[in-house]
Amino acid sequence: MDYFKETLKKYLDIPSPSSYTKKALEVADEEFKSLGLETSFTKKGALIATIKGNSEAIAITAHMDTLGGMVKSITADGQLTYHRIGGGAWSAIEGENCQVFTREGKVYRGSIIPTTASTHIHGLKSYEKRTEESMRVRLDELVSNSNDVRELGIQVGDIIAMDTRTEFTENGFIKTRYIDNKAAVAMTFVLAKKFMDNKPEKTIHFILSNYEECGHGLSLIPSDTEELIAIDIAPVGTQQTSTEFEVSIAAKDKKTPYDYDFISRLADTAKLHQIPFNIDVFNHYSSDASQYIHRGGDVRFACVGPGINGTHHYERTHMKSIDATIQLLYQYCLK
Repeated sequence: MDYFKETLKKYLDIPSPSSYTKKALEVADEEFKSLGLETSFTKKGALIATIKGNSEAIAITAHMDTLGGMVKSITADGQLTYHRIGGGAWSAIEGENCQVFTREGKVYRGSIIPTTASTHIHGLKSYEKRTEESMRVRLDELVSNSNDVRELGIQVGDIIAMDTRTEFTENGFIKTRYIDNKAAVAMTFVLAKKFMDNKPEKTIHFILSNYEECGHGLSLIPSDTEELIAIDIAPVGTQQTSTEFEVSIAAKDKKTPYDYDFISRLADTAKLHQIPFNIDVFNHYSSDASQYIHRGGDVRFACVGPGINGTHHYERTHMKSIDATIQLLYQYCLK
């Protein structure tokens, strides 16, 4: 679990909103290679790392991309309008510090605030609904107009990433932005390390996708893949069975039910090894697995993951849920 925490923090510290994942995936490529795995990139930029076995292949996928933003325009008073990458409520980013990345490699600091942020000026208007039109990036630079901003090298289409504010509590909680899906990425390395120490009969493909938050994360899997398992988050809340202390197995999301027999085999594995688990249905959700199937993929498919409180906001989970997810995948792949 120390290795998991170190790996999670490392990838949280590399901003990677959808389309801006190259650096993070290059670091992941080197890490997989250092563990002894064979790697390759798809034309779309996803990373595949393989442990070769002697029987059918299982693909385990996690997405490196996160939510984020893009510069939509530069205002007359030197602020930036914010266009969302991926989903989430505007309230999730209000007041957060952020970074703006230019195409020339410069990085600038700023904050996300509404145009009516000051109650001393706007009174009741400061409580108005947050929308794309009312949210701004306030740059921490000496700028007062659009020309000042352009002279910094900032332009439309530049990437905006929120600070993660990562914290590991003494009693096992993890609080941070982008547990979705950096926790899954870290879990793939834990699994890779465990499988290199105790190689399974099956071939294992680890796939790190790069556009899942935009709905088209997984486009290609190795041709020998018989089963596809996405590691993703499990929302915790009203009418959900998921908890922050167990692994969740998805029965259905907004796109499709998952493979019924596959779900049953995963549940049987959890029962056999006394791994705390639940089966859940997700309303506003899709995964690499369901996105791949929705585009016509022909493979047995499932989705598992840790229970996350406050998904697509300031997220929280517990190490018990992380451990249960790792143990379920490890034991299932060893069968």
